[in-house]
Amino acid sequence: MRALHAAGHGVLTLAQARVFQRIAPGGSRLTDIAEQAQVTKQTAGALVDQLERVGYLRRIPDPSDGRARLITFTALGEQACGVANGTVAEVEARWSEHLGPGGMAALREALTSLREITDPYA
Repeated sequence: MRALHAAGHGVLTLAQARVFQRIAPGGSRLTDIAEQAQVTKQTAGALVDQLERVGYLRRIPDPSDGRARLITFTALGEQACGVANGTVAEVEARWSEHLGPGGMAALREALTSLREITDPYA
């Protein structure tokens, strides 16, 4: 969050980030975002509305279902994703330097294993 704020994305909150990180590259339906973020559809909708108002997200027709809409990133949203992904890469590089290749591999394996019991969408 500090990196996002430093890059000029200071309007993003942790609650918004929880929804933001669950949007698929090609877009996601609101019901899927809500389910994956483990929040109500109303909460997810309110957070998406906030992110849409400040220019990070947009709603577009779902090409596979004319009645549905997909939530997608705008250029500003893509920029914020780039900052976040870059920060994750920096953190992982520091951890890898500290743990060494074997230690980092073991950490990834342990975290991947834990996702089986903590993340139903793993």
